[in-house]
Amino acid sequence: MISFQFLLTAFVVVLAPGTGVIYTIALGLGQGRLAAFWASLGCTIGILPHLAAATLGLAAVLHTSAVLFTIVKFAGVAYLLYLAWQSLRAHGALSIGAQKSTEPGWIIARRATLINLLNPKLSIFFLALLPPFLSGQADTATLEMVVLGAVFMIMTFGVFLFYGVFAAMTRRWLLGSERVMRWLNRSFAGIFVALAGRLALEKA
Repeated sequence: MISFQFLLTAFVVVLAPGTGVIYTIALGLGQGRLAAFWASLGCTIGILPHLAAATLGLAAVLHTSAVLFTIVKFAGVAYLLYLAWQSLRAHGALSIGAQKSTEPGWIIARRATLINLLNPKLSIFFLALLPPFLSGQADTATLEMVVLGAVFMIMTFGVFLFYGVFAAMTRRWLLGSERVMRWLNRSFAGIFVALAGRLALEKA
């Protein structure tokens, strides 16, 4: 069940930069290691509903219901655009400045959870990723889906935390000038807008 092929596939998927990674890096740069921890935790928690949906077969419903898929999708698009705005605001939650800002961990984690929660493709992704690695035994299929999903979540947390802590470590070298900070904030805003555009074009 937990084969080398599954671990390699999951690692490659987790390692690929996406919305959660960009968010975690932004928090690491802007608020430090602890913020990166909470961002990683929130992104990981945001996987749970999608894993449950895939395990219970709800992802298939989402895949076949164009209306439901579109509602969740555009809620996600709106939220990504909100994050882009927060990157550009002088004192926005994702704005990077010379003075390290701080937020309560639960707020950082809540925002991260919403990032993954409002991505309808995650449920369908789990429905496609996990079944090929199941043993084929119907009576253990649900348990196997849960175990594989848990491994994926642990891997997600570890990789995201690495990204965030590395970003926090490079903060003092990257934030030496106002010009660099403006460039970083605009870059993160642009990335979130691009991710929102890509999500808007996704089809069920």
